[in-house]
Amino acid sequence: MQKKLVAIFSGTVQGVGFRFTTERIAKRFDVTGYVRNLPNGEVELVAEGDVEVLQDFLKAVRESGLAPYIRDMETNWSNAEGKFQRFGISF
Repeated sequence: MQKKLVAIFSGTVQGVGFRFTTERIAKRFDVTGYVRNLPNGEVELVAEGDVEVLQDFLKAVRESGLAPYIRDMETNWSNAEGKFQRFGISF
């Protein structure tokens, strides 16, 4: 079943290559969506795919070299909308 994951990362997550690292990690998974900086200093990750794949993708992001910069992460799951063609960085 296709799901949509929205994850908000807080901590020192901007200016450390978070978006570029997340985009690189996403290439290893069958996911679509985007990652972007938010005005409040957080980073938003929106991805769609199979639940298990999304869980593995999120785990890979959290366990990457980004881990020391992540203070907290909030997640929200919903039904996939199917509006993304690929995964990339949104500006």
